[in-house]
Amino acid sequence: MSRLFRSLIFVPGNNERFLEKAKSMTADIVCFDLEDSVPENEKNNARNLIKNALKSRSEYKPAVYVRTNSPLSGKIPKDLDSIIQKGIDGIVIPKVNNTKELKKIEKTLLKIEKKRKIKPIQIIPSIESTQGVVNCYEISSVSKRVCAIVFGVFDLLNDMGIEYTKQPEGVKYARSKVSLDAKAAGIASIDGIWQDLKDKEGLVEDCKIGKSLGYSGKSLIHPDQIEITHEIFYPTKPEIDWAEKVCQVYLESTKKGKGATTVEGKMIDEVHYKQAKALLELIKKQ
Repeated sequence: MSRLFRSLIFVPGNNERFLEKAKSMTADIVCFDLEDSVPENEKNNARNLIKNALKSRSEYKPAVYVRTNSPLSGKIPKDLDSIIQKGIDGIVIPKVNNTKELKKIEKTLLKIEKKRKIKPIQIIPSIESTQGVVNCYEISSVSKRVCAIVFGVFDLLNDMGIEYTKQPEGVKYARSKVSLDAKAAGIASIDGIWQDLKDKEGLVEDCKIGKSLGYSGKSLIHPDQIEITHEIFYPTKPEIDWAEKVCQVYLESTKKGKGATTVEGKMIDEVHYKQAKALLELIKKQ
């Protein structure tokens, strides 16, 4: 399973054909969606289709996440009860405003995981509001489950009362802050989507801007965007050097019977090792 965050592609959870097609996608993460792409009258159908798709987890090449509905929707308990099972790698939680919301969700997760005897899954909060931007560092560092942060530009624009343009001036600060806060918390950051599928030059430029801001990768809405995104978000030399150190130190630690250890004063464990290993394996393939 890949632990890279170059690309996270959303797949409508109520479309059985798209769920099947996702098995062969080359994105680092496929994210089955229960939120924006699923109409209200299709939520239950989407939950059932995703539940069945997860039974075939071994047939999916990328990591598999599910985007739940938002904390304010009141639908998350039902979402989690339907989808949390062996095969799911993590969840994306949209429109996270504060740590209280995440702590409540984590308690629900823990109960389901214990009951179903599955390992703790990862969480990727999505920052899509002014409150979420202000609280981003606290959200990023609230739990060991939080492995990355997504920047959701469209709902943030709506929250700020700003009309959408391809490079909106009004959210430049927020876009920079989200990646900065994620980096300070020691996790990955995933940039917002590029909506215009026909404008590939625009996608290239937007990816370059995201990378220059420190983002690890990008949210996607179509498979045609994967190749461009992967090309631009290819690991940098400092990232490769860090991955080599993590693998070396972690393997030495496990030989001594220890799990978690430190590299240059930063705590690392099995999750960091798997992510570093995936990055180095990617390099070997090039």
